[in-house]
Amino acid sequence: MSKDNVVNFNKARKAKARHQKVIKAAENRVKFGRRKTDKQKASDLTKKLQQHLDGHKRVKSKSDMSENED
Repeated sequence: MSKDNVVNFNKARKAKARHQKVIKAAENRVKFGRRKTDKQKASDLTKKLQQHLDGHKRVKSKSDMSENED
């Protein structure tokens, strides 16, 4: 038996674990990763839409409130 056929199982196990970490990191980048600019754009859009909705709220005037209390 020549020395070329010898497999160090400890090194193979560690290499497999490193490979699994790389795969998991790639999955997490796809699942959770967003650029800072993308987050900022989404935040700005949310604020803009909320202000738009708040601008269309119906507010009762004081005269309407006093009529309802009688």
